Amino acid sequence: MKRKYSLCFTKAVASGNDFIIIDNKAGELNARDLDYSALALDLCREHLSVGADGLLVLEDSTDADFKMRVFNPDGSEVTMCGNGARCSALYAAVNGWGGEDLSFQTGAGILRAGVNEGRVKIRMSDPRDIKTGIKLGIGSSIMNVNYINTGVPHVVHIMEGLEGYPVRETGRKIREHTLFAPEGTNADFVEIVDENSASIRTYERGVEDETLACGTGTVASAIILGLLGYVSPPVNMRTKSGEQLKVYYKKSGGKITDVYLEGTASLVYEGRM
Repeated sequence: MKRKYSLCFTKAVASGNDFIIIDNKAGELNARDLDYSALALDLCREHLSVGADGLLVLEDSTDADFKMRVFNPDGSEVTMCGNGARCSALYAAVNGWGGEDLSFQTGAGILRAGVNEGRVKIRMSDPRDIKTGIKLGIGSSIMNVNYINTGVPHVVHIMEGLEGYPVRETGRKIREHTLFAPEGTNADFVEIVDENSASIRTYERGVEDETLACGTGTVASAIILGLLGYVSPPVNMRTKSGEQLKVYYKKSGGKITDVYLEGTASLVYEGRM
């Protein structure tokens, strides 16, 4: 039986990723002992509820303009979501929570964002745990993949024939592979277009399906492509939704710094549940 709530929410979209935003910056929901994991399970279901790729809970922070918490549709809480961060920054800017240079606290550290006429550019945390050239057994085949953590873990597979590739089926196998247990990983499939652009499709853990875009996956893929010498930043990444995200970073040897993700975002509607 579906739970009943009395909450206001905002629906937001960034490059095809859609989110439900709960504004708890004033702390008024704390007394209700609200279970955000259960809320995400209830509300993110496509066709049966509001429907979304994730639930964003925005809270007050003593170290930044606000704090962002991210809950997947399966109820799990994750440290970071790139497109969710862009939606959160847009919401904060519209509501006057900070100036042109917003700061917000995430599980991956304090990030900064700039909002300009519907385009949101966020500075990401520097990537870590980078491993290239991994031979991964998937069924009877061996895939050449790469691993990187851009706030959450991602496996990046560079390939040809992206449009017709079975991302959902292969992505699930990578996500559940014992090499990445117990937390699992997101899986990105990337096709190079030219020295400054590529196309990407992503299977997201927690959503347990392909999504129209993934911010951390887009950043992960652009960085891996740069480290392997296929592209030079800034990198234009075409997502499944057809929208383009831009990734900036500096590369010095094998070290990556000053990482930014930029693209459009919008607040679609407000509602009550």
